[in-house]
Amino acid sequence: MLEFFNANKNCRLFCFLWIVLTSVFSQAQDKKTIPDIEKTYLHTDNSKYFIGDDLFYKAYNVRTSNNLLFDNSNILYVELVSPDSRVIARNKTNIEIGLGHGDFKLLDSLGVKPGVYQLRAYSNWNRNFGDDFVFKKNIEIIDAFESHSKANKTQNSATVAANIITEIKNPTSYRIDFFPEGGSLLENVASIVGFKGVDNNGNPIEVKGDVYDSDNELVTSFLSPHDGMGKFQMIPIEGKNYYAKIKTPDGKELRQELPKAANQGYLLSYRALRGKSFVTITTNEATLAKNPNAALTVICKAKGIPYLESTQTLTEKTLSFELPKDKAPEGISQITLFDGNNKPQSERLVYLEKEQDLDVQVTTDKASYQPNEKATINVSSKSKAGVAKSGSFSLSVTDMNGVVEDKDFGTTISSYFLMESDIRGKVHNPGYYFDAANLKRLDHLDDLLLTQGWRDFIWKTIPKMDDKLGFEAEKGITISGRLKQLLGEKPKPNTNVTLALMNKKHMNIFNATTDSIGRFKFENIMFSGKTDLFINSRNEKGKFRGEIIINPEHPPVLVSFKKEPIIWNETTRTIVDNVFKKFTAFGVVPENILDEVAIVAKKKKQSKSYFGIPESSYIAEGNEDAALYTDIFDLMVQKIPGIIPFDDSVSFMRHNSPPLFVLNGVSLVAGDLEQIRSIRPEDVEKIEVIKGMQATMFFGDEASSGFIAIYTKPNTGNKPKSGSFSSIRTEIDGFYTARVFYSPTPEQAELDNKAAVRNTLYWNPEVFPDKTGIATSSYYNTKVETKVKVALEGITTGGIPVVKKVYYTIKK
Repeated sequence: MLEFFNANKNCRLFCFLWIVLTSVFSQAQDKKTIPDIEKTYLHTDNSKYFIGDDLFYKAYNVRTSNNLLFDNSNILYVELVSPDSRVIARNKTNIEIGLGHGDFKLLDSLGVKPGVYQLRAYSNWNRNFGDDFVFKKNIEIIDAFESHSKANKTQNSATVAANIITEIKNPTSYRIDFFPEGGSLLENVASIVGFKGVDNNGNPIEVKGDVYDSDNELVTSFLSPHDGMGKFQMIPIEGKNYYAKIKTPDGKELRQELPKAANQGYLLSYRALRGKSFVTITTNEATLAKNPNAALTVICKAKGIPYLESTQTLTEKTLSFELPKDKAPEGISQITLFDGNNKPQSERLVYLEKEQDLDVQVTTDKASYQPNEKATINVSSKSKAGVAKSGSFSLSVTDMNGVVEDKDFGTTISSYFLMESDIRGKVHNPGYYFDAANLKRLDHLDDLLLTQGWRDFIWKTIPKMDDKLGFEAEKGITISGRLKQLLGEKPKPNTNVTLALMNKKHMNIFNATTDSIGRFKFENIMFSGKTDLFINSRNEKGKFRGEIIINPEHPPVLVSFKKEPIIWNETTRTIVDNVFKKFTAFGVVPENILDEVAIVAKKKKQSKSYFGIPESSYIAEGNEDAALYTDIFDLMVQKIPGIIPFDDSVSFMRHNSPPLFVLNGVSLVAGDLEQIRSIRPEDVEKIEVIKGMQATMFFGDEASSGFIAIYTKPNTGNKPKSGSFSSIRTEIDGFYTARVFYSPTPEQAELDNKAAVRNTLYWNPEVFPDKTGIATSSYYNTKVETKVKVALEGITTGGIPVVKKVYYTIKK
């Protein structure tokens, strides 16, 4: 890897990375059944933001098969997608041993307006495996002042949502679907049928109704216990069809046909009883008579990798066996039933929860603090016996802004790695199913898998992984292209290509040689921020020849974001009202927020320095003394040390030959001396002197005596007569340099009202417990009396995702 910029690493991070590498190597599979696929999760400091806020994120990149932090890709593309499906900001986040972090400024200058945005993340490698492996998270961005103003103009709270953020469609239509367990109904066999109801905005609705047979006889009734989902049991009788009468929330009655039952086949069902998991295979008399002693195979997979295969001989209509939990990983398992011809007959997705030998605790040193008082958060990561457990965590401390009961059940690292990423479609309130205080969560999660995770193999074949993977895992930034003849497309092989990368602090130069068809590549370069790129080509005689064509960067993954309205519920109204009140009380007004992006004076724009740090230079401050110089050569002699007259040009002291001249980045041959002489002194913006190895790196032997780079002011007409095709100068983006979260002291807060009443009190993406399993973080609280949420997310070196929340108050 070509190192450009090196960052200092603290000791705790180094130790953690060493443990991760040891864990990864020790658990590597000898034989991979599918390619190594990455899965990414972003923990953000908040879920609701206001115009002018900063959005901070921590990235966790794991191997899909086991959730271990994965050292595969070092570049993670993190993008902010606007409500109109445009990528308005993109960070190249540096991932080391599966970890990275960054941020976005949610400013009006970026084009950020109120609405629902999508935050997404992916690696180049995961482009091989489709959109399902792109992490996506919706965030709400609100203008507190505009929203509060519109709300005050409306007395009828029912119309507030439509006026404040966006118009929400009136949910006058509904959809209710039925999903037989295992994929199908089978005649004369007791079956579980899952159901799910949503409105035309995709939001869950309460579902209740009755099932009737084709003789209009009542068979059973049903009612959704959670989020429009539930299940009921029925026995489809041979020769009969079934339908449901459903009562909608607005009092209407819908009729919905149930799937028709098959007359022969096999069904797979799953039950969890007293901590044990049972799988049942069921058939009917017709099937058993036609296929006595049928050999059926059950295969259990997790993350696409089989962990259990069992062949059973079916001699009766029902056969059950216990699923050994010790072989199954935690999370979603795919249980598939195959017949003797290896044809899939039935499938069930199930969630298996395992007790982990892990005890992570988050505590505060006090239950209540004074405004501006210092708070200390202690994180303990240990086994149940008290042995330290290594892990990487991120810590977010946020103002709840008047919300008393925390009902935020959005995506967490547990819900995403253990459930969401393994089923299709959007899950409503995914964190609900991983709230340990919710005693019904596993029952309701099973309803989710019966419906949203429903499978039917009647028309399916088992998908096979495509071996042709067109996107490579990126270990660093790659700059590539080709060199061809100036006229035509004939390639120029065996030609030296020089790459220079420069910013205000660093400059590095790399060399490569074109191959037989003129291609060149600089791989795995590590550099940060906006960087000037200079690339040129020279033949074996050191002459610049050919035309360079640089390959474009990877375009973003296609956006599939569907515009959504902000959900303007009581929680959102409470938060907006409290943010508006505290901003007003502490003097944070809209004009102050916009100060971050307001242009208060025109900044003098200077041309870029293409060639690193010059030995000496001249920068024009104005035109007041331009008339004092007879020509540009006289200007150089008078203003730049070490330049002396030489014939009808200039030279450097102790040099017997004239320097090379470079005009606005393009080198000029000796015959173009008159073009330099024609430049008026008042048109000069900057002159730089480059000597030694730095000069020959750019222009070879032609610059052995050094070169003088002249930059003219815009619109002066002083441009080179012909463009240089053998060299390219441009600006590119390196790895994003993440900002450190600004947590002010009380003294600093007195000078910055917005920071004093910030919505995110503290953010720390690098919480690494030490060898005793303890990590400590401290910060100062805000001026506001409020309730505060402390949210910890992260993952252990053994691949166990962790989510913890605690609360405290700020009160005088």
